[in-house]
Amino acid sequence: MAFGVRLVDERTAAGQPILDSVNGEEFMHVQPGVAIALGDRSPDAPGTLYITTKQVVWLSDVDGARGYAVDFLSISLHAVSRDPEAYPSPCIYAQIETGADEDDSEGSDLESNEPHDLSSITEMRLVPSDPSQLDNLFEIFCECAELNPEPIDDVEDEEHNWIFSADQLEGETLEVDDSDWPIPEIPDSSIGYSNGNHDLASSVLQVTQLASFLGNLFDSWSFFSLCITL
Repeated sequence: MAFGVRLVDERTAAGQPILDSVNGEEFMHVQPGVAIALGDRSPDAPGTLYITTKQVVWLSDVDGARGYAVDFLSISLHAVSRDPEAYPSPCIYAQIETGADEDDSEGSDLESNEPHDLSSITEMRLVPSDPSQLDNLFEIFCECAELNPEPIDDVEDEEHNWIFSADQLEGETLEVDDSDWPIPEIPDSSIGYSNGNHDLASSVLQVTQLASFLGNLFDSWSFFSLCITL
């Protein structure tokens, strides 16, 4: 996945974005008459906004080689902005992940004035000529964001997955070195034992299935009941 905003300078014969149809990318919505403002730059003249199942694409209506695209996976936040103190025109506001270090992107919107320097753009505003379309655009953004959840690191997830089901534990053989284990003193009545607090006796659980696992600790015992205070 390419992080951040990308320049789009190619279109289909019909003047639309080129989709990744092999991987199932489809158009979700087309909205004409939308201006775009990247970072702190002045907005471009209105063009056409294309929202697909994978990305947001804006193409200029006056310059066939001018357009921008950003994957939904790079959009960390989107919202409707109607506050004139935040921005003069009602718009869809989006924050964009660039994949760069925070120190590298700090203040970049002010410094990146070249038209093709998009690597550090962290904000995007889409300004429709018809503000009544904002709520509909927002809902489509939400729907497409759900189609593109943030990927999970499978390796890290496996390393920290310490919760096992009964089916996973069934039949497992555990090798335990019990040579240095102390023999605990078991009270006469282990059921309900709560380290002197007998008020908790009603909240204990007798576990007998562990007898076979811990039997090697108590060779002289024919049966062992372990109680765990809940």
